[in-house]
Amino acid sequence: MPLTAALLDTPAVGIGWRQPHYAGLLQSGPALDFIEVHSENFFAPGGAALAVLRQGREHYPVSLHGVGLSLGAACGVDDWHLAQLARLVEDIDPVRVSDHASFARGPLAGRSGLIHAADLLPVPFTREALAVMSANVQRVQERLKRPIAVENLSAYLNWAQADMQETEFLATLAQHTGCSLLVDVNNLYVNALNAQLRGELNQDAQEPGAALARCRDWLDQIAASPVAELHLAGHAHLGDIVIDDHGSRVCPEVWTLYRHALARLGPVPTLIEWDNDVPPLELLLGEAQRAREMAGGLAFSAPWQRPAHGVTPPPLAQATRQPAAGGRP
Repeated sequence: MPLTAALLDTPAVGIGWRQPHYAGLLQSGPALDFIEVHSENFFAPGGAALAVLRQGREHYPVSLHGVGLSLGAACGVDDWHLAQLARLVEDIDPVRVSDHASFARGPLAGRSGLIHAADLLPVPFTREALAVMSANVQRVQERLKRPIAVENLSAYLNWAQADMQETEFLATLAQHTGCSLLVDVNNLYVNALNAQLRGELNQDAQEPGAALARCRDWLDQIAASPVAELHLAGHAHLGDIVIDDHGSRVCPEVWTLYRHALARLGPVPTLIEWDNDVPPLELLLGEAQRAREMAGGLAFSAPWQRPAHGVTPPPLAQATRQPAAGGRP
């Protein structure tokens, strides 16, 4: 049975387990509450990668984090992809399964068939998009026979149309499907910084605390009860854009937001992500220890009682397009 943060008085803390640290983690056995891997890296039946993951599973709970389900695709979830994920879930029995509130596949103008983009593309926060994603999430959960967690996206463009805020979109998705939510705190800050660079924030937008204030507002608005995991990572500020590259330490501002998230959401399991320019294992473990110490400085009741949230999701409208079962592109 998956671990539940609501039963803990401090959050479980884990790290993203990447190939450079396969041997080191198995040999040193550091004190971690769980490890997380990218699901798609273990889709091949058998082989060395899956054998290593099974070894890791003998020592730690494993969280499977995907990037390819394309939960927001109007053409539906890819049959082949879902079948591989279901096989992996049955093999590993993960503590959590997650993916993103995004789409990555669809038709290409002037060409037959479907294409799969090598990126996580944002969906519009509309009734139609919500119905599409709800249907896809339900299909995935029925196939996996368990709820999944859906992550808020780091998006570099916005749709012009929107019926609701992102927090309401995610809260309604959770209510209608029974899925949980994965809140990536770094994604929130990256989005706020990019909105600031584009001049989209309200008055005093250039003030140093404007981006932090926007993130705190998001965390205060999100439905607390469905949140099953938090992600922390580093990002790259390139001057005219901020990229969620997971290639550096968690910055001080994201640590500040993490403390706010814990105070608001409770002792939710927390992951340190580091995917590019992967550092020595000791440095990554140091980031995990910092998360543990920060949570240790807060007073949680045991068991934690999540605060009631103020979002009341409206009825889900019928989508004009229903997602179809998709074939492998």
